[in-house]
Amino acid sequence: MRNFLDLTGKVALITGASSGIGAATASVFAGLGARVAIGYHRHADGAEQVRSGITAAGGHAICIQADVRRTAGIRSLVNAAASQLGPIDILVNNAGSLIERMKILEVTEDRWDEIMNLNLKSAVLCSQAVAGSMIERKHGSIVNIVSIAGRNGGGPGAGAYATAKGGLITFTKSLAKELAPHGVRVNAVSPGVIDTPFHEVFSTPEMIRNFVAGIPLGRVGTSMECAQVIAFLASDAASYVVGETIEVNGGQLML
Repeated sequence: MRNFLDLTGKVALITGASSGIGAATASVFAGLGARVAIGYHRHADGAEQVRSGITAAGGHAICIQADVRRTAGIRSLVNAAASQLGPIDILVNNAGSLIERMKILEVTEDRWDEIMNLNLKSAVLCSQAVAGSMIERKHGSIVNIVSIAGRNGGGPGAGAYATAKGGLITFTKSLAKELAPHGVRVNAVSPGVIDTPFHEVFSTPEMIRNFVAGIPLGRVGTSMECAQVIAFLASDAASYVVGETIEVNGGQLML
């Protein structure tokens, strides 16, 4: 029986893959047979740890440093991945951060732009950078990592981040309509409260307890639980899934 999750022979580029959901996704993809490019910005040690783990398990991965907030960084990232591994079949736009919790009276123009550039513009420009090759080859999959914040406005002081993620949900649908006729599928995964460095930085233990109180499963999620859904969307198992945003939140938000 065919394994529809098999990614053997595929080349995957994952941004923000030095920790958390991105790191787990890199490991899952490699385990399914993909050759993986681990994109990272500052956390070189984390990226190398992910690569070493994949290599030790018999997989193939490389690390590429880039600032995906800038067009030049994105072009360098995509060109390096393609030259070392081959044309990119799967793009996971995972790079992102809340950066800082701010009330509306605290938001500055520069901070707003920084949050938009990292969480929204980076995904748009990375998608643009790989789309031409995917269209030419008549296949490909792009998975955008959004957030429950893009649906419900986010937690305290997360307005800018929530707005960026809401924009990315909309962009996912728009790009899906544009690329589907060319055999390229675009979808998104929307994590809820996941046990990652994100919440270690931006959420207090009290905030986490309050979040969990509203989750029917009664716990936070794991990076691996998100990565498995991302792998599904990237694979032939989701060959007729287009323009969807899958919620991975333990029932915290049901649409």
